[in-house]
Amino acid sequence: MSTTNQPVLQVSKFNIDFWVEGVWYPAAIDMNFDVQAGKVLAIVGESGSGKTSIAMGLMDLLASNARVSGSVKVNGVEMVGAKKSLLRKTRGADVAYIFQEPMTALNPLYTIGFQIVETLRTHFDMGPQEARTRAIELITMVEIPNPEGSFDKYPHQLSGGQRQRAMIAQSLACDPGLLVADEPTTALDVTVQAEILDLIRNLRDKLNSAILLITHDMGVVADLADHILVMKDGLTVEYGTSDQIFNRPERPYTQELLAAVPKLGSVAVRQLQPELVGLPPVLKLQNVSIEYPKKGRVPAFRAVTDFSLEIFPGEIVGLVGESGSGKTTVGRAAIGLLPAVEGKIEIVGRDITKPTPQELREIRRFTGIVFQDPGSSLNPRLPIGESIGEPLLLSGDAKGKELDRRVEDLLDSVELPKSYRNRYPHELSGGQRQRVGIARALALTPSLLIADEPTSALDVSVQARFLDLLQNLQDKLKFACLFITHDLAVVDILSHRIAVMQDGRLVEVGTRDQILKNPREDYTKRLIGAVPVPNPEAQRIRREARLASK
Repeated sequence: MSTTNQPVLQVSKFNIDFWVEGVWYPAAIDMNFDVQAGKVLAIVGESGSGKTSIAMGLMDLLASNARVSGSVKVNGVEMVGAKKSLLRKTRGADVAYIFQEPMTALNPLYTIGFQIVETLRTHFDMGPQEARTRAIELITMVEIPNPEGSFDKYPHQLSGGQRQRAMIAQSLACDPGLLVADEPTTALDVTVQAEILDLIRNLRDKLNSAILLITHDMGVVADLADHILVMKDGLTVEYGTSDQIFNRPERPYTQELLAAVPKLGSVAVRQLQPELVGLPPVLKLQNVSIEYPKKGRVPAFRAVTDFSLEIFPGEIVGLVGESGSGKTTVGRAAIGLLPAVEGKIEIVGRDITKPTPQELREIRRFTGIVFQDPGSSLNPRLPIGESIGEPLLLSGDAKGKELDRRVEDLLDSVELPKSYRNRYPHELSGGQRQRVGIARALALTPSLLIADEPTSALDVSVQARFLDLLQNLQDKLKFACLFITHDLAVVDILSHRIAVMQDGRLVEVGTRDQILKNPREDYTKRLIGAVPVPNPEAQRIRREARLASK
């Protein structure tokens, strides 16, 4: 931690370029900023603007095809060109990271407890039992259920939000002087997000830590940031205090970015197209229960109990609830990736409760899915053009020049340049990888789309365009959609109906107005009350009211 008045982090004339297909492409151009102890600087901007590249470049974590120049000083010590031993010593102890995609940042071969203990014993003189006790304290602090049992779980055994919390616990293990938080609440539901923001705020206040926050969630920015730096295409567009940027933005791009932020109750109620009313459901789940089977000493776990829901052609149903409530489990069962132990699942009239391999192949033509972690759901060895075209090729719908044309059309539909078809997933930003996953899911124009947090990695302007795109595609193709998300403002824009889950059970379902304006259940009211708003003063009042009610 900084013991003088100098900034904890000083960045000056900092440049990042990537070597792609024989050409240097700039990702960050002449960046200048600093972060003082006890302060939060938020870097915001569209996906691909260079935010994450800056975060990774600070500690020499970029891919081998990157080059950096300029100066990055941590507590006055230069990091650009520093020896590997100094960088290893600084990472974790003085500078800690919360990475954007926990599934790819956590080691799948080790339990989360082992990975936290490893961090503690690398930087502190701790015995195994002392480190284990401290790791369980950290897991408890980030509110992962059953901390002692979760200590021995592997990343794939946790929900997306729980993985994010495990990574946050690891990053906070050494009480860092500088925390680089790259989309720290992307996979978190609003109630846990509020707790994590309180946790980060307490870290800042208790340890006087500096925080570099990278996010597309302007509600999170309003809640935490002291200063904001707005980026576009690798350049600084605008810099100022949180109050200046939110209330008196000067640049048109900043004004457009703020205008694109979704707000609860900001759009008219969506109605089903008249010609679709009365048609049979595309997806029908009737008293469905889903279990993860016993493995070794790990007992069977019932993730969903007695779940019933129907989705009709042209309808979007938003499925919301806290992390670990069973939302993703329902989505995967709805397209045959998980079997039901009780109840019945039907897609376009076909029973897929316990599907055979042949039945699964047939229903894949009617269904598409957008997974929560775009980095882990795309094949790292395939160019993204091949990933998008794979469903078309395997189904026999297109090949040769027709396949190339369809892939380019799909790239256009998610607003990615045609030239990106030859790039690999690691060469794209998190938001760009998410758009690739969306294009792949829509390749076969499915009757049912399962969208599992499809906007979690998208900045607000791209998110707004994607939501328009999804609505336009649905109006044209009339597919049914189960939209799984923790972002209630997105559900407000898209959904005809909303279903609320808690602890594996459906607690409330109704129209958008019924759920968001007149919720019956206290749990639903708590979810709505935890939604951050993109206004620093209003968010401060909401936060203080929430803390006072505890």
